[in-house]
Amino acid sequence: MTAGGTGQPSTGHGEKGEKGGARTALAGLTTRGRSFLAAGIAAAICAYVLGQPDLLRVGLLLAALPLICAAVVYRTRYRVAGSRRLSPARVPAGSEARVHLRMDNVSRLPTGLLMLQDRVPYVLGPRPRFVLDRVEAGGRREVSYRVRSDLRGRYPLGPLQLRLSDPFGMCELTRAFSTYDTLTVIPRVEPLPPVRLSGEAKGYGDGRLRALALAGEDDVIPRGYRYGDDLRRVHWRLTARYGELMVRREEQPQRSRCTVLLDTRGLSYQGAGPDSAFEWAVSGAASVLVHMLERGFSVRLLTDTGNSVPGEGSDGFAGASQESADAAGLMMDTLAVVDHSDGTGLSRAYDVLRGGNEGLLVAFLGDLDEEPAAVAAKMRQRSGGAVAFLLDGDSWAREPNGASDPMNRQEERLRMLREAGWTALSVPRGAPLNELWRQADRERAGVMTTSGGEGWS
Repeated sequence: MTAGGTGQPSTGHGEKGEKGGARTALAGLTTRGRSFLAAGIAAAICAYVLGQPDLLRVGLLLAALPLICAAVVYRTRYRVAGSRRLSPARVPAGSEARVHLRMDNVSRLPTGLLMLQDRVPYVLGPRPRFVLDRVEAGGRREVSYRVRSDLRGRYPLGPLQLRLSDPFGMCELTRAFSTYDTLTVIPRVEPLPPVRLSGEAKGYGDGRLRALALAGEDDVIPRGYRYGDDLRRVHWRLTARYGELMVRREEQPQRSRCTVLLDTRGLSYQGAGPDSAFEWAVSGAASVLVHMLERGFSVRLLTDTGNSVPGEGSDGFAGASQESADAAGLMMDTLAVVDHSDGTGLSRAYDVLRGGNEGLLVAFLGDLDEEPAAVAAKMRQRSGGAVAFLLDGDSWAREPNGASDPMNRQEERLRMLREAGWTALSVPRGAPLNELWRQADRERAGVMTTSGGEGWS
């Protein structure tokens, strides 16, 4: 990402502009400049009272020096262009990004001493400042700094500020550019091991094809001829019937679907910060989305509010294609800013799920009351397979060695989901997702074998 602008100190016109310019110049006096001005005025007053003309000349010199410096700095007409480049513009939480700044002197005169400052949010680190020595006419200077955040989100960088100073340090004026960039801090993505999931055959399938046209000349589903179609696919009988070239559809692979459900209800999580249960759930959802896209699934992100990613199709984003990287970026951008919702249940997400045609459903759930747990149990009927990671907010909010809840409501919720057909796992504090992913594979395979089913295929 690149943002640029050209800054040029401006001066007012007329009486009103001159008064405003004088106030701006005097406001830019540094501590040294104000001290010189005060000392000069004091010396002039003493000289007048004591009748010492030599002291008066010294006082006038001390008072005039900061005023002359302020006027020179204010009237300086450097023309400089500034640009910013982020590398990368999208970075996982806890990782560093580098910001490259470039200043170009587009005027015919060399600049004096410049101080370059970029405005960054406090969460990204201290505000970077750079001192640029004389920049020749047509020359440029490049500097860079690093930013890092453990909290996901979208953070504005800029605008750039340029501070002009005189050689004596009497006056400093600030000029700001108008453009800024945005750094997106996305959730951490954990690599997941390849396991066989229920109802799928690795995205497009291991050779499993669904024919849209069944056997028989009269059962085909034709479409109009398009430039570049193979003439051997022309269906001449239907062409004669419709009066235009018609071609047979090719057999098309059946793409497996995966829906990732993220519970964002604020009442289902406790605690905050990068190590909280909610951040673990967001990171887990991001990891599963990326993993499924890489395996060729049509992936959809769904929250308890029924919302999905802007620009997402009805079947989700398609994986194993040139657009999969863009799809992953869109979903990561959505997860970068997802926050707690005010909802109390999962009924909106349940209404969005289509009956029996969702493929694999992977849910990251917080604390479940009785009603949301019942709704989550019914979601199993609208998917080909279902895996739930249930986070116990109380255990995550306690200290690592804290006492456990004697009521243990977590086990009751897990039992309810498992009886409905979910592969449900409890997520303890700080558990690695890749181990839970393998555990879900083993438990699902064991359940299917015991019931005489097909297993994870």
